[in-house]
Parts: sequence; C-alpha cells; structure tokens
Amino acid sequence: MKINVSNVNTPNWQEVSVKSHIPSELIKLSELANNIWWAWNYEATELFRDINPALWKEVGHNPVLLLERMSYAELGALIDDKVIIRRMNDVYAKFRLYMEVEPDNTRPSVAYFSMEYGLHQTLRIYSGGLGILAGDYLKEASDSNVNLCAVGFLYRYGYFTQSLSMDGQQIANYEAQNFSQLPLERVTDENGNPLVIDVPYMDYFVHANVWRVNVGRISLYLLDTDNDMNSEFDRPITHQLYGGDWENRLKQEILLGIGGILTLKRLGIKKEVYHCNEGHAALINVQRICDYVAEGLTYNQAIELVRASSLYTVHTPVPAGHDYFDEGLFGKYMGGYPAKMGITWDDLMDLGRNNPGDKGERFCMSIFACNTSQEVNGVSWLHGKVSQEMFSTIWKGYFPEEMHVGYVTNGVHFPTWSATEWKHVYDRNFDENFLYDQSNPKIWQAIHDVPDEAIWKTRMDLKNKLVDYIRIQFRETWLKNQGDPSRIVSLMDKINPNALLIGFARRFATYKRAHLLFTDLDRLSKIVNNPDYPVQFLFAGKAHPNDGAGQGLIKHIIEISRRPEFLGKIIFLENYDMHLARRLVSGVDIWMNTPTRPLEASGTSGEKALMNGVINFSVLDGWWLEGYREGAGWALTEKRTYQNQEHQDQLDAATIYSLLETEIIPLYYARDGKKHSEGWVKTIKNSIAQIAPHYTMKRQLDDYYAKFYNKLGKRFNMLAANSYAKAREMAAWKEEVASKWDSIEVVSSEKSEELLQGCVESGMAYDITYVIDEKGLNDAVGLELVATYIGADGKQHVFSVDPFQVVKKEGNLYTFQLKKTVDTAGNFKVAYRMYPKNADLPHRQDFCYVRWFN
Repeated sequence: MKINVSNVNTPNWQEVSVKSHIPSELIKLSELANNIWWAWNYEATELFRDINPALWKEVGHNPVLLLERMSYAELGALIDDKVIIRRMNDVYAKFRLYMEVEPDNTRPSVAYFSMEYGLHQTLRIYSGGLGILAGDYLKEASDSNVNLCAVGFLYRYGYFTQSLSMDGQQIANYEAQNFSQLPLERVTDENGNPLVIDVPYMDYFVHANVWRVNVGRISLYLLDTDNDMNSEFDRPITHQLYGGDWENRLKQEILLGIGGILTLKRLGIKKEVYHCNEGHAALINVQRICDYVAEGLTYNQAIELVRASSLYTVHTPVPAGHDYFDEGLFGKYMGGYPAKMGITWDDLMDLGRNNPGDKGERFCMSIFACNTSQEVNGVSWLHGKVSQEMFSTIWKGYFPEEMHVGYVTNGVHFPTWSATEWKHVYDRNFDENFLYDQSNPKIWQAIHDVPDEAIWKTRMDLKNKLVDYIRIQFRETWLKNQGDPSRIVSLMDKINPNALLIGFARRFATYKRAHLLFTDLDRLSKIVNNPDYPVQFLFAGKAHPNDGAGQGLIKHIIEISRRPEFLGKIIFLENYDMHLARRLVSGVDIWMNTPTRPLEASGTSGEKALMNGVINFSVLDGWWLEGYREGAGWALTEKRTYQNQEHQDQLDAATIYSLLETEIIPLYYARDGKKHSEGWVKTIKNSIAQIAPHYTMKRQLDDYYAKFYNKLGKRFNMLAANSYAKAREMAAWKEEVASKWDSIEVVSSEKSEELLQGCVESGMAYDITYVIDEKGLNDAVGLELVATYIGADGKQHVFSVDPFQVVKKEGNLYTFQLKKTVDTAGNFKVAYRMYPKNADLPHRQDFCYVRWFN
C-alpha cells in the first residue's frame, strides 16, 4: 500500500494552570497580595517592588502576578533575605492590626452598587471618574471601618487600552484579563463549591460566577457571565464596560440590579441602606420589591420599605446622559416582573416615566431610581441645584428649589492619591492622628510651618519623577506611532522639569473643552516659546469609542503638538489610566480644567492634584465652585457672558491666555535670586491649608452618613419593626388619602378685597381663612400660601411659603387660617397649595399629591 506523507490527528489541548508554590515562610506575602490594601499603603508596594524591581515593573505593579512569575528557586532565595523577611513581617503586622478591628456597627450598614470601580490599574473594571470615585469610596469605607459591602462586574475586557495611529487617530484595544492573575478570589458556597448566581432573563437564566475583591476590610462582589454555562449571546454581558448595543446595556443593568440583590441574598447579606451609584443599578429596587411581596406584603407596603432604605446618586447633569429603554426592549426582559411586584405592566413603565401614562415615553432608569428611592443627591453643591431642576418634572406641584434632592460634593482618597513624598512631608509636620481626622482644617494649617525650600524640593522631586517616567514609558510608543526617530529624540530632550508644567487629563468629551487652549495658536506659541519663562502642556485622556467628536479632538491636539513650534511644548500622553494619573496629579505644577459650565457635575482630578501641592486653574464649576479661594489657585468665572457658546469659548480662551501671561507665569518665575518662588510656594501652602481638608474621601463618606445614611437607616428600622407594622400603617394611610384626594372639597374662603383684587400694600397684614372638608381623613391635609416671582433667568421661583394653621374642627370640616404680613413690594404671583401631611413622611415628594387653588 501507499504510505501517506503524514498522519497527524488534532490534539485536544487541555488547559493547565501552574500556580506558583509559595513557601510557608512567605505565605504572608500571598495574603498581602490578595488584598487591595497594598494599593494605598506605600510600605506594602515598596516591599513588593524591592523583591524584584524589574519584574515588578514588567507585571504592571501587580503583586499576585509578581509572585506567580517568580520561580520556585527565586522564592526560595527570598527566605534567606533577612531584610525582606523583616520588612514583610513589619508590613504584615500592620495589615493584621488594621484588619482585626471590628466594624463600627453604630452606623447604618450599606450595600453599594456601581457599574465600575477604580481600585488599581491592574484590575481593569473602571473607565474614568465614576469608577475612580467608587474605588476611593470603598477604600475610605475600609479606613473608616464602616459596615459596607459593594457589588459590581468583573469584566473580561474591561475598558479599552488606548493607542494612537501614525496620524493621531485613537485606537481602542480590548485586552482580555486573566482572572487567576488578579488580586481577587472565587466566592464559594457552604459546600466549598464555586458560587453561581442564576439570574432570570425572559424564560431562561443567565449564570454568573461570583468573585470577591478584598478592599481592606470591605468585600467587593463582582459578577461574571463569561463562562461555559451561558450561551454565546449572554457570555458577553460582562465582556466590556459601556460596550455593546442598548440590548446588552439593558442585560448588564438587569444583572447588576437584580443579579446584585440575588447575590447578596444568596450570601445571607442584609443591609439597612442600598446605595445606587448612578442609575445603572436602579433595578435593585425591582428585585427588592419582589422579595417583600414574596414575604406576603402588598406592593404599596413593599415600596415603603424599599424607598425608605434607598439612596440614588446622580452624576449626570443633563437628561440626555441617562439610560432610556424602548418599551418593547424593556418588556422583552422585564415583562414577568410586574406580577411578582403586585402591579401591572403599565404601573412598572410609569415608574420610569416623567409623565405617567404617556405611552410614547421610554423607560428611564434614573427616573425609576428617583421614584423608588427616598433620597436623591448630586455630587457637588451646583450639581445638586442642576439635579433639582433636571428632576423637577417627576414631582409636579413643587418648584425645583423645593425638591428634596440634596448633594454631597465628591472627594478623593487621600492615601491613594497623595504621593509618598508628600506623605512624608505630612507625617513629619502634621498631627499624629492626621489620617484619622483628615477633614480637620486645623491640622492642615501646619503646612504653613513647613520651610519653603522643603515644599519646593518635594515639588521638583515629583516633577523630575514625572519627566523620567515620560521619557522611559513613552519612548517606545512614540517611536512606533510618530515614525521619525530624530523627532522623538528632539521631543525627549525638550521635556524640561524646570519649565512650568501644566496638566490637562480627563475623559475627552467635547464639553470638557480641551480645544480651548488652541483657540489662538499664535498667542499660545509665544507663551510656550519664551526662552526665559518656558511653559509646557501635558495632555492625556480617552474618548469613548462611539464619541467621534471626542476622538477628533484628540487627533486635533496631536496634530498641533507635531508642529515645529509646539514640538515638546504640547505633549499628548496615551492610555490615561490610574498609574499615569498618579504621576500627572503629583508631577505637574498647574492642573487645568475648562468645562462648559455647568456640565462638570463635580470633577475629582483637581482634588487629587490638590493633595500633592499642585495648584488648580479651572472654571468655577463642579467642586471648584466651592473649593476656590483667592490666593490659593486661579479661576474662570462661572457666569456666562454670551449665550452663543462659540463666543463664550473665545472669551474664556482669551482669559486663560491673559491669566497665564500676567499672573501665573510671572509668579512661578519670580525667584528674586532664590532657587524657588516664594509667591508660588505661598500659593501651594494656601491651597493645601484652605482647600484640601474639605475634599478628602473621609469628608465625603462622613457627609453621606450625616446627610443620608443615618436618616435612611433610622426610618427603615422604624418602618420594619414589629413585622413591618409602620410600613403597613403608612401604606394604608396613603391608600386612604389617595382614594379620597379628588373628593376633598373647599367649602368656603374668606380674603380681604385687596387680596381678591390682587393689589396689596407692603407693611400691611391680611387675614385669610379656608374651610376644607377632608372627607374623613382626620387632619391629613396641609395648606400653604405660595408666592413666586420671575427671576433674571426668566423662570418662576419661590419667594415665600406660608403655612396655614388649623384653628377649628367640626366633624370633617377643618378651618385653616393665615395672617400674612407683606414685607416686600414688587410683582408676585400667589396661589394656595394643598398637600397630604403626616409626621412620618420623610419629605413632601415621598407622597407627591398636590392640589392648587386660588
């Protein structure tokens, strides 16, 4: 027979994971590596770095991968390194002392839900500010020892890694994460088997693996659908952060909300407060209602308990930024839930609509979150006001300024974002209890006692560190995407740590106005090419892959940066992540931010810079509107001069150039024969002393407790006590009021002729009387006189609200009286507002029934 040239079958490859065997003498290193605590404790990161500096850099500062990549022989050699062993024992002792503190159970317990968490660059489950904030929040919750757990997603690809083409186009690269090489662990059930959560979708289940990230004392549970139990249509649910179409987005939000609650149930975790960080997790309240109804409560009773324990934090300042779903798509996945909630399909849809009953209106997650949460907040004082306006149509009958929508201004986790060099400065000069009392302004005043030379040296050390990082880290990528090696060498040589370095790094959305600096290129060229006073600008940031305008802006900046007059003076650093962010916020001199007012909900990058002696130069928007102090930074006014945005941009650009030319650059270079600028150091000290203590994450967490968590926990426990007795009572009361509301009757009214004619005099008092038939509601009605005026913005605003007093009761007839003294002359509009009243209501919008009359 003829012999074939080859006979080879296809191998059935088996995946074998070879785990590094950690000797018992080094097991403490493994425990440290698997708790993100190391990310904000420099003794721990320096320990891992010094074990093998080259490998530490190669593995991207990931201690789990560091230990895995070390050979058994290398690990064995460590055992004989007495210095490393001593340091390991010291760090581990500090870690165990930290971990063994019991949670503070005097404060309400919290379950926190977010689509993203920025804990460290090695764990790519974040994209930008929202995630970084959530990560900082968990770290501070750990440091403050509160009873909190969190839920999110373990993304296979996370957010994209950014690279740039030769012509400056952004390229989005999605790189798979190897979960076994990350600081996390599979959660197991009571039998030691990997825990899987079955989440109902239509007529089938999606199966989610559950992972845990140990964030100090806090557990972060992450759901992952990329497994063989799911179909090819459902595995990608947790592939990408903010990726896919609207159907995938809905599937993600079902998993986060409904799957998140099912996860906590399966783990036996119950909390007093449930906090949605943005509207993505709003569907937690669907599942929570279902669970209470399954216990035997009615929908109206269940929603009392759910609302009383829910907080929704909005980060978006415009309605278009919220998630809306067509009824058909929403019904495809959520159609079975109304029956479990004890309501109709239309009832569920109306909970997500501004105008209940409007069949043409899509379901909005944010509106649903507002309708099912007792408390709602924005993330700065101004954003709180913007949010009151944005959500005002949900609670008709009240003006925006009367809304219960509050605010907590964002902060940053000081131990994460303060460079080690600055921590040493603070440790040497601040009170020993500083870390436990970061929000105390008196402690920060000690910065004024630090010698100017020490401040300047710290700043220069960090600038040199940044410049060295840029030269080493970006040389290879610049050679790849800019082509001409001689140009790269020239660029490297021109990066000057002695120049005034100005940083602009953030998400490249058009409202951030990164283009503003390039409005007048001739003027900008004169600024950056002054040989006596060199200035350099560093840009970084990603644009969403679907944001063509944002990507175009990046390309435009890169094109300008390659022009001869700007080479080495305008530099774009690609792939902005937490590691690069830490370098930038500690290494530049000025942190610039130029958003279109009032579209910066808060912004936190400037707060990170603040902790490192970097001075802010920003539009008075978001946090800087509250934070700015004269002599501690620079500001562009929050007031608009032009309605035309192009004209406003031109004015703001001219203001930026002028401030740079006349104030900022001269102050930086005013050395007066010294190596440093006394005026600049004074500005740094003012910035740290007057602003920094107010923008720590500790202050933010304490604010959430003081403004929201404490009252939510107290009210929820009151409603839930004695088998939900008060919840049942409140639901019954609301049902009775609702059934009789339209029949409540104004029997009579008495007003002076002047009031009837609408012509009164200031300084005079007027008596007003109403008799109202409450139809058996037993003093459940309130009445007030509302006076409004037309503001400079052309809108109607509340001038005064005067409550009536009940002076007589005869059967169902209640007599209401008000003696109104008019103090101010002018033109006003007045009307009388009737509303339900009950001492156990948290605020008016909780039961938003209103009737107006004259």
